[in-house]
Amino acid sequence: MVAPVLHGILGVGAFCLAALTAPASHAQTVTEVRFAPGSFGTMISGSITGQRYADYVLRARGGQQMFAALDATVTDGYGTVYFNILSPGSQGYAIYNGAMSGNRALVTLPQDGPYTIRVYLMGNDRDTGKTVAYNLDLSIQ
Repeated sequence: MVAPVLHGILGVGAFCLAALTAPASHAQTVTEVRFAPGSFGTMISGSITGQRYADYVLRARGGQQMFAALDATVTDGYGTVYFNILSPGSQGYAIYNGAMSGNRALVTLPQDGPYTIRVYLMGNDRDTGKTVAYNLDLSIQ
């Protein structure tokens, strides 16, 4: 009688482990950012809904400064849109967190490579599936 109980416990444990390691089911977009010839910046317009997020990837050199500014333009919620800046090779660790530091950043980049600017929602807008349109101003100097 011990074997069926143990099998049941192992089955529940395996289910919980699978639930914790399953990939997120929310869509994500990845867009490579390129500046027009002779330009050091660009304006990106987009929108984000609920738990989804959008990644903008921009190559830069260590020691350069990245300027980023994010403004909500239209929303069916509160407009709680933010961005993070992730360094090359990051697994989600932000060198700049907009939810904590605001939607304007001037960051000296620590290394060469592709940086990710991740745009996302928080709070009620995220939890209730609201949509926020935005403008993201990016430049490298």
